[in-house]
Amino acid sequence: MVGSRYPLMRLMLRRTFLQTAALAAQPSRPRPNVVVIYADDMSYSTIRSLNNREIRTPNLDKLVARGTAFTHAFIMGGLQPAVCVPSRAMLMSGQNLFHATANVVKQPAYGPAKEFDMWPELLGKNGYQTVGIGKWHNGPALYHRAFQKGGPILFGGMADHYNTPLHEFNPAAEYPKTSVKPQDRHSSEIFADAAIDAIRKRDKSKPLCLYTAFTAPHDPRQPPKEYKAMYPEDKIELPANYLPQHPFDNGEIKVRDEALLPWPRTEAAIRKERSDYYAIITHMDAQLGRIFETLDKEGLTRNTIVVFAGDNGLAVGQHGLLGKQNMYDHSVRVPLIMAGPGIPAKQRTDTMVYLFDIFPTLFELLGLPKPATVDGKSLVPVLKNPKAKMRDVHVYAYRHVMRALRTTRWKYIRYNASGVQNQQLFDIAADPLEMKDLSKEPAHKETVTQLDLLMRMMLKQEGDPLDLTKADWGWKEPSRG
Repeated sequence: MVGSRYPLMRLMLRRTFLQTAALAAQPSRPRPNVVVIYADDMSYSTIRSLNNREIRTPNLDKLVARGTAFTHAFIMGGLQPAVCVPSRAMLMSGQNLFHATANVVKQPAYGPAKEFDMWPELLGKNGYQTVGIGKWHNGPALYHRAFQKGGPILFGGMADHYNTPLHEFNPAAEYPKTSVKPQDRHSSEIFADAAIDAIRKRDKSKPLCLYTAFTAPHDPRQPPKEYKAMYPEDKIELPANYLPQHPFDNGEIKVRDEALLPWPRTEAAIRKERSDYYAIITHMDAQLGRIFETLDKEGLTRNTIVVFAGDNGLAVGQHGLLGKQNMYDHSVRVPLIMAGPGIPAKQRTDTMVYLFDIFPTLFELLGLPKPATVDGKSLVPVLKNPKAKMRDVHVYAYRHVMRALRTTRWKYIRYNASGVQNQQLFDIAADPLEMKDLSKEPAHKETVTQLDLLMRMMLKQEGDPLDLTKADWGWKEPSRG
């Protein structure tokens, strides 16, 4: 017998048995909860601890301190003026702009729709309780594919923050087109209350997947009076790249967002806009603090992955613009913060990433395989090494009138406004606010040529149907019949 002839082996086997039994007796660690929070029209330069000493965001500052901040996160643009629609489609599907526009938004000009996966839907199939609150903008059918419960929901038709057309969750996915009655509270408070309620009333037998999409700081910016008082208009600084008017027609110069103020933009008008913008963000930050406090009180913080991001940025007076229908960093660059298990604290990275990378990142952190329909890349390597590079080059698009490319040094933009074409070149490393256009300088002629070639090649690889070598880029307006 092994025990009598080999006492040492017998002892080792016994120890192994006892260790195995002890491990089996230990309860397995529950899977992390997932809380994703999306702000509406929040530019990257609106978090005090990261890049703006003029604004107050104490709760986002705390999230930055306990997680990793991606200081160079970008959306890929939008193929319609309501950039929030494709932004949410990219976030949910993990697909790039052209694929998400064809498949999720279902714009046939960008290709035939194909099957795709959404991360809340797949988490639901993997045992999560999935809850969706706030702005959706991709239709009731997809909302009910993604979430098992939720509400209030904004499917579209933003009025103002005290008259938001919200719907309660309907298991039959039937929603009348008429608006609900005006609310007695600010939209940010309504959505935060719903998120807090979902956390408190969660099914404790399952991990929670909570998605909360605020409508702040989208216009009309209506901060409560006490928050507005924090930002006296005469004390607000003008951005260094403020202009009364954009230097040329960019193809979307008088879109709805740009028509909110007359031209030229006065300094006083822009100070007011930025005062309102900062105030409503600070008010939203206070609501985030209430959500984070609830996670603490419920004992969930240590085992909850929290992701905070903005759906797109906003100009608010920069370059003579107000909106997000452009290719400048203030409109395509957004905040992205992650915190929780597997995510280092007090870490920042300037690696360029897209927001549609969130989907595969979550799945790797949760130990789930990335679906084949996902275009994004997991950011876990960056979490492990903040200097790791995901992509050396980004491309961006807006409708059929703008295309852009960005590297760590250069931003190159091409415009087609009713057949009149323009281009811009900025040395981002030396000129991060994109104030000095180098495209017409002889010393940069070769740089423009090379970046234009690279941009066209990469856009084609990503699925862009436009051919920038053709007049009007080969665009044909889709039939509306």
